[in-house]
Amino acid sequence: MASRIQSLNNQINNKQKLLTAVTSSNLPQPIAPFSHAVAINANSKLLFVSGQLSRDPKSGKFVHADNVALQTEQTLINLKEVLKAGGSDLQYVVKCTVYLNDMAHFNQVNEVYGKFFNTDVKPARACFAVRELPAGAKVEIECIAVVP
Repeated sequence: MASRIQSLNNQINNKQKLLTAVTSSNLPQPIAPFSHAVAINANSKLLFVSGQLSRDPKSGKFVHADNVALQTEQTLINLKEVLKAGGSDLQYVVKCTVYLNDMAHFNQVNEVYGKFFNTDVKPARACFAVRELPAGAKVEIECIAVVP
């Protein structure tokens, strides 16, 4: 048990050494769960993750067609799996780009997004409304992460 606690403490310390939130006191605080910028503090490998949608990992089928909150949750679960396969995790995400089919979904997406990115150093982020997304999706998210 002690080694597991030490391992977790090392992970937290490593993250604090790798990423630093950058905030300007000359700007208002972000209106959603993100940092103004994130600085990478070490010579690290970067992982560029392609846009993910709300697709069931087993069947590959698009799911939650009528529910933007559930689509966002599944999209972020899928994003987390790609990060894991690349040797990273949500805690090491530096930048996200969120695509919405309608800016009316902004608050619902932020509510779910904030539950996944609930650390002190939140990723820098951009959010765009686009005319349409693949498979009739309401949300697509891509990211850049550090591989510790």
